[in-house]
Amino acid sequence: MKRFGGQAAFINRDDINTDEIIPAKYLTEITKTALKPHLLEDLHLEGQIFDPHADEIQKANVLVTGSNFGCGSSREHAVWALEVNDINLVIGKSFARIFRQNMFNCGILAIELQQADLDALFAMPGIITISVDLEQETITAVSDAPETETRTCSFTLNSFDKQLVAAGGWLNFADQNY
Repeated sequence: MKRFGGQAAFINRDDINTDEIIPAKYLTEITKTALKPHLLEDLHLEGQIFDPHADEIQKANVLVTGSNFGCGSSREHAVWALEVNDINLVIGKSFARIFRQNMFNCGILAIELQQADLDALFAMPGIITISVDLEQETITAVSDAPETETRTCSFTLNSFDKQLVAAGGWLNFADQNY
């Protein structure tokens, strides 16, 4: 079974749209690899300078964000940009419906948490590593701060979406089942 988790990058903003995940000018690229250096390059955070090439983003396998992640266009390129950058998990309050399904179809896990759980994750100090127990429907976040902090949060996921991500996406699921 595919494993989900890793070092987390935190982007504390709602309504991050697909043009901010991967700018539309790169939609003519014919390989996923060509999208890799452009992940989040047009993301703007009010009052902050966001560097998509910062270590926090480059080393991340997990994104933690706000609500309505992936809104805007329904194109798959935004999910492919996450995939080619080794992002295997996005945690937020909510996701745009089509974007969320595209994530599962590509074998990337989308976990929705309550606002209180998200607030607690954002408040954790240091570098955070997140692991997922898909069967128990829990995530565990551990900080590397001097006084290590651990937080476990529950989520729910329907059976079919679990099967999709466990298989590595729709194509692998179809190959295994049809």
